[in-house]
This record gives sequence, C-alpha cells and structure tokens, in this order.
Amino acid sequence: MLHSVQDIDTSETLTERQQAVLDAALRLLVEEGDNLTMTAVARRASCSKETLYKWFGDRDGLLNATVQWQASKVRVAAVDRERLDIGSLTASLERFASDWLKVISSDTSIALNRVAVSHAGSGKDDLGAIVLQNGRFALARRLKPVLEAGRQAGLLDFEDAETAFRTFFGLVGRDVQIRLLLGDRVELTEATIGGDARRATQQFLALFGANNRLQSL
Repeated sequence: MLHSVQDIDTSETLTERQQAVLDAALRLLVEEGDNLTMTAVARRASCSKETLYKWFGDRDGLLNATVQWQASKVRVAAVDRERLDIGSLTASLERFASDWLKVISSDTSIALNRVAVSHAGSGKDDLGAIVLQNGRFALARRLKPVLEAGRQAGLLDFEDAETAFRTFFGLVGRDVQIRLLLGDRVELTEATIGGDARRATQQFLALFGANNRLQSL
C-alpha cells in the first residue's frame, strides 16, 4: 500500500476566477497597503461586492484567502514513505526552500508582511495573526510530515519536528526576509535562489542527517 505525504495545493480548491480576484487583492496590497477594501478589490477585479461577500464572507475572510493563496506558491513535493531515499528527501527540501525564497522576495510578499507587521497589536484587524496562521505556521504543518517521513525512513535524526523545522526555516531564510522588509535591495536571481536552497538543505542534512549524527558520536 502506498503511503505518501502529499502537497496541499490551495489552487485546487479555487476557480480560475477566484484566483484572479485574489491576485487583484494582492496587487492592491502592494499598491495601497492599509487601504484595501472590498469595494476596491471588486473594482480592480471587475466583479461585484456581492460576489466577494459570497465567496469570502467579509474583509477578514478575503484577507485569509489572499494570504493562503500567496502561501500556496510554496510547494512541498510529495514523498513516498515506503520508498523515500536521501535523493528524494533532498529534492523535496530543496524545492520547498527555493519556492519559499521566491515568495518572500516578491514585491507582493514584502508589501503584505510590512502591512501585517504594522497592524500587529494595533487593533486595526487580525492581519498579523492571519499571516502567521496561513504563512509560517501553515508551512510548518505542510513540511513537518516530510521531516517525520525522513526520520521514519532512517534518513533524519531529531527529537522534535518543530525544532527541526525551525532550524531548516532559519537556514533557508537567514537574514534575507528582515533585510527585504527594511528596504535592502537584496538581489535574488534564479541562480542565487537555487544555490541558497541547495546550501541550506545540505547544512540541514549535516545537522540532522542520521548518518552524520552517528558519525559524530
């Protein structure tokens, strides 16, 4: 029986029209930040407010869906638990790392995170919590099963999946996201991102690879 860890793709639950509306909302967040309204999104997306309320409920629902849509661009490649080897595990981790670096370095994510940080604790709305729940925390829920599969296959050695995830997350992101948020013009080309993703994965495997841990004892 095949037991695999599947990537959860938000795009599978959205129509193309809904995806277009969320893309319009993301563009407005980049351009206007705090001023995102249902009226503005309806106008930009050429749809009625009634349609937005039907699909997303209210402004918080729209923000939730928008963040989920952006986060879905970070994919976690499916792995076969019964046939998992170091090659397929490495490929899955590198893909996650590459996708995440592409997403956080986009103008859209930079603008979204800046707005979320500015709203945190302000009482304006729950955008900070929305970004945490549908961004970082959701990514952890999607990648941890892959890490657990690696441990079950004898490829990884760690006591706590959350600690392992946070370590990998830190190795991938380093100081890139905070520099981007503060306006540093970090140039992340496809080649740079690919190299960073491979380097972070190899560093993670050096720390948590079962063979490496045994050799260090």
